[in-house]
Amino acid sequence: DSAPGARCPFRAATARELLHGALENLSQEHLKRFRHKLRDTPQDGRSIPWGRLEGADALNLAEELIQFYGPEPALDVTRKTLKRADIRDVAEQLKEDRLKRLGPSSSSLLSVSGRSLSKKYREHVLQQHAKVKERNARSVKINKRFTKLLIAREGAASVDGALGPADQRETQRARRSDTHTFNRLFGRDGEGQRPLTVLLQGPAGIGKTMAAKKILYDWAAGKLYHGQVDFAFFLPCRELLERPGTCSLAGLILDQCPGRSAPVRLMLARAERLLFILDGADELPPPAPADAAPCTDPFEEAEGARVLSGLMGKTLLPGARLLVTARATAPGRLQSRLCSPQCAEVCGFSDKDKKKYFHKFFREEWLAEQAYRSVKENETLFALCFVPFVCWIVCTVLRQQLDLGQDLSRTSKTTTSVYLFFVASFLSSAPAADGPQVQGELRKLCCLAREGLLGHRAQFAEKDLERLQLRGSKIQRLFLSKKELPGVLETEVTYQFMDQSFQEFFAALSYLLDDKGDRAPADSVGALLRGNAELRGHLALTTRFLFGLLNTERMRDIERHFGCVVSERVKQDVLRWVQDQGHQRAAPEGTQETEAPEGREELEEEEGELNYALELLYCLYETQEGAFVSQALRGLPELALERVCLSRMDVVVLSYCIRCCPEGQALRLVSCGLAPTHEKKKKKNLMKRLGLHLALSPGSSQATVKKTQASPLRSLFEAMTDQHCGLSSLTLCRCKLSDSVCRDLSEALRAAPALTELGLLQNGLSEAGLRVLSEGLAWPQCRVRKLRVQQPTLQEALHYLIGALSQSSALTTLDLSDCQLPEPMVTYLCRVLQQSGCRLQTLSLTSVKLSAQSLQELREVKKAKPGLVITHPLLESHP
Repeated sequence: DSAPGARCPFRAATARELLHGALENLSQEHLKRFRHKLRDTPQDGRSIPWGRLEGADALNLAEELIQFYGPEPALDVTRKTLKRADIRDVAEQLKEDRLKRLGPSSSSLLSVSGRSLSKKYREHVLQQHAKVKERNARSVKINKRFTKLLIAREGAASVDGALGPADQRETQRARRSDTHTFNRLFGRDGEGQRPLTVLLQGPAGIGKTMAAKKILYDWAAGKLYHGQVDFAFFLPCRELLERPGTCSLAGLILDQCPGRSAPVRLMLARAERLLFILDGADELPPPAPADAAPCTDPFEEAEGARVLSGLMGKTLLPGARLLVTARATAPGRLQSRLCSPQCAEVCGFSDKDKKKYFHKFFREEWLAEQAYRSVKENETLFALCFVPFVCWIVCTVLRQQLDLGQDLSRTSKTTTSVYLFFVASFLSSAPAADGPQVQGELRKLCCLAREGLLGHRAQFAEKDLERLQLRGSKIQRLFLSKKELPGVLETEVTYQFMDQSFQEFFAALSYLLDDKGDRAPADSVGALLRGNAELRGHLALTTRFLFGLLNTERMRDIERHFGCVVSERVKQDVLRWVQDQGHQRAAPEGTQETEAPEGREELEEEEGELNYALELLYCLYETQEGAFVSQALRGLPELALERVCLSRMDVVVLSYCIRCCPEGQALRLVSCGLAPTHEKKKKKNLMKRLGLHLALSPGSSQATVKKTQASPLRSLFEAMTDQHCGLSSLTLCRCKLSDSVCRDLSEALRAAPALTELGLLQNGLSEAGLRVLSEGLAWPQCRVRKLRVQQPTLQEALHYLIGALSQSSALTTLDLSDCQLPEPMVTYLCRVLQQSGCRLQTLSLTSVKLSAQSLQELREVKKAKPGLVITHPLLESHP
């Protein structure tokens, strides 16, 4: 074979010449018909935008075709479009001219021999990927073990969504990962274009790799991308990055073909018919300098990172389809390396799918039901099982307990406790005589995990295990999986943890098992926590595990199971680090909540900063130790979450931290929404029918049904009423509060022991929502002294709020800036202000447009109540 690029310029020039000649022979009427047919019949889901086709002459049209499809594929597209436009003589002439000058087209070759090749390759993929290895090395059929996951395309969980029940919002629901959902990943966007890159993201253990393998398997079975993809290849990024030596994309393709034999050049000639699945792209290091630019030639031998970067950045096979999986630790950074990606999020198991997973794991019906019921009784543990890997750990431990005849009622409230319980259960099963040896091996395994994590290594050589005396040990067999990689001279044996999250767990555990005061600064817990932003994203899960292990009960478990004394020094170091975050990230004075970000670029740039507070709350939640959380939050007097789409677990975490927060704590939610509810579609319909039935019953109404419905934020508002909760200030800005949220907040206002300030800014309140909030503010036990409301759309409904002034025994400051107060509303306000029950001392009406009559009425109130301060720029001037 000649060099890959030797004849490309000649063929491209020839293709351009043939295309020009064919289109220049068309009459104006034929050219117009050709343009319309080209627009109306996309090729592989892609078509040139009409704005670039309309009015284009033959020469410009030819260039548009070449630029969009590539020189030779453009000839195929042109010939097919000519036939559809019934210009068959030109189509036949183009076919003959091409055959004479370029030989048979890649598409015609593929139609003759490629179809049989594609069929043979599909059969090979089905055979290779029919089974998947579980973490305990047991092989199971993928169709039997795969349980459908919830997958939400970008936009399904918008931060603009209302904070209310899903049936009150027009949000696109996350869909279960069946064939239809997988096909939709590459579905057309609003402009009718199919994406060439799909980014599938989600947290550790959520099932991204399993979903990617199922997509590959279903494609091979003929269920996905029919008529669109001829060949699909699975590329595990971590293995490619740690692979010794260099590789080429063509070589990687051959590695997946039976017998490493395939006409690669022919396959690459139709890149638009190829699908590459890049699993774990978040492992890719930061972009290399200019002298190590991404690959552009599929036959070039290069480091794995350059090949992957070329595919992701579309410098390599720009027409190929990409399905990229990645953790959602730093999505903005990864998306910047991809070319116009369509993003989707793996949301894990629904409650129904959790039950299906239990039945697939245990197989015996009675055993599955017993295990499922025991977990469902533990509400927190059941919630954690939305992550498939956590679900697997729970099932594995339950099976062991059942085999030993133990009680299934042990509780686990956090991911950390589940992982620790899993490890401890294996240690407990070891013979007593082997205990000290196994404990020592486990401490060495933790050191290996930390070394690898800090060095960005997930695969370990046999010499690494020999150095730590782990090779052949029981711990190695339990927690490390063996893999053989083809080397230059001989097969290379490597080891990696059964799952990446286990490496991160053991790395966190190492800081408590090996707490030495003389450790090098670069290897201390401080280095883990104070690392740069890039490293912190890489170590986010390790940091969460570290916090979870600091729980006093967990530390006692570690001492008991691992045979060592855990020092309190690590806990104090972590506590000081959290408290320091408040000083390093203090918001500048005068920050206005109502200022919306201008432009998408600013939002992406600040994405990591915006989610940092939520990640810190997750770390604190993992401790499950109220005193520690309270101490930690003393260094963070204000918790601010901005432009965050809160999941159900996010609300659980936030509620716990608020329940434990110290006196004087402030919480600010800006432009936050709720992820769409993935369940209860059938229940919703049942509730509708029930509501109809009640409506027909005497003394009942549909409102009775709705009144009992809890809002998704009820747990947060209930936490505010805890007697140990020190939350003194709550601000909700641009959060579109539903009526159910207002109702639950109103209940909290009646009992919150420390809440003295409330801000409701631009939240799209309804009249009913403002009325129920006013009832809570007027409650005798309500302690809110300062209220700030910005709601310009509700003019008449403000009388509910104003009426509460005469009943509230606590409210002394009211800010109605930017509200609209018509004259009758100002008259009513002035009447209430002069009532004896009104305790208001300060009223701010900045930016409120007032008539001359309203200004005069307010001046009279000031004369009657000289102690009342009313602020308005025109109030001091005389008519």
